[in-house]
Amino acid sequence: QVQLVESGGGLVQAGGSLTLSCSTSEHTFSVFNMGWFRQAPGKAREFVAAISWGGTITYYADSVKGRFTISRDNAKNTCFLQMNNLKPEDTAVYYCAADPGMEAPTTEYEYDYWGQGTQVTVSS
Repeated sequence: QVQLVESGGGLVQAGGSLTLSCSTSEHTFSVFNMGWFRQAPGKAREFVAAISWGGTITYYADSVKGRFTISRDNAKNTCFLQMNNLKPEDTAVYYCAADPGMEAPTTEYEYDYWGQGTQVTVSS
């Protein structure tokens, strides 16, 4: 069982920045594609960004493209989500997820392991 722990959430004003981290003690972290999803109150969980196991391929939701950057440090077993120019509509619980497949998925059902989530609140 792969355990993922998110951190870095908090309250920020619109236009501000936050960096989320997703860490694991799993020694095989480098073989997992990683994804970030979010769920706002009353809404379904949605895809935000994904990165391939080697870090060479990334995908982003249109709503965050140009503002968010996903990255990873396999030596530190950590995946990051740098969020800039935050908007109130970015307010949600953010989850990281891991997938041992060949390509970085953009749909939640393809991910096998999930973190507990971290709250991001953007005030206007």
